[in-house]
Parts: sequence; structure tokens; C-alpha cells
Amino acid sequence: MTSNVCFLNSNNGYGLLAFGGEDILVVQHVISIDEIDKFIEDRPNKYIFLCLSYDLKNRIESLSSKNKDNSSFPDLVLWCPDCVFDVNPESLNILQGNASTEHFMFARDFISSTKSTQIQNFNVQFEPQISKDVYINKVNALKELIQRGDIYEINFCQEYLAKNIEEEDVKNCYTNLNSITKAPFSSYFRFGEFEIFCGSPERFIKNDAGTLTSEPIKGTSKRGETSKEDKQLIHSLKRDPKERAENIMIVDLMRNDLSKIAKKGSVHVDELCEVYTYKTVHQMVSKVSCKLKENSSFTDILKATFPMGSMTGAPKIRAMQLIEDFEDFKRGLYSGSIGYISPNGDFDLNVVIRTLIYNSKLKTLSCAAGSAITIQSDAEKEYEECGIKVQKILDGISG
Repeated sequence: MTSNVCFLNSNNGYGLLAFGGEDILVVQHVISIDEIDKFIEDRPNKYIFLCLSYDLKNRIESLSSKNKDNSSFPDLVLWCPDCVFDVNPESLNILQGNASTEHFMFARDFISSTKSTQIQNFNVQFEPQISKDVYINKVNALKELIQRGDIYEINFCQEYLAKNIEEEDVKNCYTNLNSITKAPFSSYFRFGEFEIFCGSPERFIKNDAGTLTSEPIKGTSKRGETSKEDKQLIHSLKRDPKERAENIMIVDLMRNDLSKIAKKGSVHVDELCEVYTYKTVHQMVSKVSCKLKENSSFTDILKATFPMGSMTGAPKIRAMQLIEDFEDFKRGLYSGSIGYISPNGDFDLNVVIRTLIYNSKLKTLSCAAGSAITIQSDAEKEYEECGIKVQKILDGISG
């Protein structure tokens, strides 16, 4: 079994599969995010796959992360693989490296395994790391700060943790999860002691020939039992004033972030509060784009936009300070990003949500969930929203 593997799966038949090679930089505590540009510059015309921890924020702003760390995920992972395959419905095409027969066999077998319809049962017991009462008290305290004017909106999260998990227990985790979520920014990443099983529906930011596009999600509804109920839920979500207010606040934040690196006058809202239907939920999605200033590096873009506003709140820095005060776990990769940079400098990065993070040394499997808290939030309903998100994941991995 090859040690390092990454599969970026759009769930429409297309994706990127990378494996092989030990040209990997794993930084537990980043001193400067300029290390990212150096890694890219030293590997011209190469595909690079990456994991960006939420805690990179501490090197972008004057912030810190001191909460309990149950997964011990590094701040930064940059990897230049030996082999990169373009996956499409008709074929596998080599994009990087010299693929041998064994490489093609591994790629075919790996892709086939992720499409398995045989859900493998295993028993994993997740424990919420805070009680419902504590969660509700914290949400109400955050609402008081919103009332006082400290912030307008904050993404407040909680962690669910399973302990004493063996590698055998998570063998089918990605396949099980993906069969349930079928998310457009799904990913699997394995390196060192870590395995990441991600069913994300959200794009953080994409660069396509100098056009940056971000697609923040704010506003979630469960799926209906029938198409009629689905239509009613979509209708309600589209017109829900709280959900729209959440989404519009983050769109404004994203417009502001992009303006720092955009050509003058190029920031544009392409879609506002559109509802997209995924296999497990309905989500309200907006799209914001801009033309990138010339000579902007990858790190310049991160400094302007990371972490994504949909996982922080507004104003962004104050929201991140309060996240540290009110949450009881270190987010690590959760609320960060997984993605790739192509040889020409284009890139596509997701938002790490609907995700399980496994550490084989600690034998922990971590799953976090959150929701946006505004002045209109009902603490009971926010708790229920977290439950909807997490339960679908737990049902999926448990078969």
C-alpha cells in the first residue's frame, strides 16, 4: 500500500488522484506562511496537494490556539506526488510522473474501491465533547455579545470524538461516507499517521487563469422524505430571513477579503442566496468573484482570505478571538482547506466540513460541526442543526 494518497472527488465522475513519493513538507507549528510560496517556487511546473489547518490564522493575524487538541493535526501539509492522474468517466490519464502498469493498476483499484456500494458496518461510538446545556448557554452568551455590538455573526462549533479506534476500523470510512454525502468537494487524504475522510459541499476559493471565485455556504435545511416536502423545504430556506442574513453577511465579508487582492472594480457577486440540493441537505450558496492583481502569490491570496468567512463570522478577527474563547477544542484541519495547485498556478481549495480526521498514533477519530450564530438564532435549533450535519456523517460511516 502506497503511504501518501490524495483523492479529490467531485462526485460527477471527475477528480484528481495523487499517490507515491516522499516529497512532503509537514509542519506542526508554522512560523511563517511564506514557507508555502517557497515550496511552490522550488517545484516549478508540478502539481502540489495541500492541507491548510484553520490554525494558520495565527500566522496571518495576531491570534493563538490553546484549546485541547484531540487530533494533533499539523498546521500545514504540502506534497508534490510522484503520480497524478486525471479521473474522468471514460479513462485515467497521467498528468504527472511516469506511470507504470502497477501505477495504473493501483489507480484503477483505488477508484473502484471508492465506488463500492457494499457498505461495511463497524461500530464507532462518538461522544460530544460538550453537553447540550453547555452548548445552549454558550450560544446565548454569544447572542449577548452580538446584542452588545461585539460581532454580527459567529460560527460556533463543537467536536464529537471516538477513542481507541484501530486502523482496521476506518478501512471503509471514506467509501461509506461518500456513498451518503456525494459531495462536490469530497476528498480523501492519507499521510503519516493521518487519514482524512471529507464530504465537503463547499468551495473555499478557486483560481482559474487569474479569476478568483469563492462560494460561501450559509443556511442549511434537512432533506425531505418526498419531492413535495423537498420543494417546501427549499422554498422555506430561500425565504428564511435569518438564513439570508447569515449568508449576506458572509458575502459582504468575502467581498471585502477579495478586494485586498483584486483588480480595482472587479469584485462581483455572481450568485446570491441560491439553494443547492445535496444528497443529505439543502444549502444556501452564494458566489463571489474577482480578477486577481498581477504578481499576487499564493500566500498573498491566503493572507487576504484565510480562514474562510463562512467558518469564522463577522467581523472576522473578533469572531476568531471569540471562537477561541467559547469553543473547547482546537479546530486543526476542521475549518481549514484541502486542495491542489496545478503547474500553471491555478488552484482549487475546499472548506473542510462534514469531515472525519483519524490519527492512528492517538487512535482518535474526530468529527466537528457548527452553525452560524446571529441575533436571530434559537439555541435549540442551532443545536439541532449541528445534529443534522453530524448524524448524517455518523450514519454514513457506520453503514
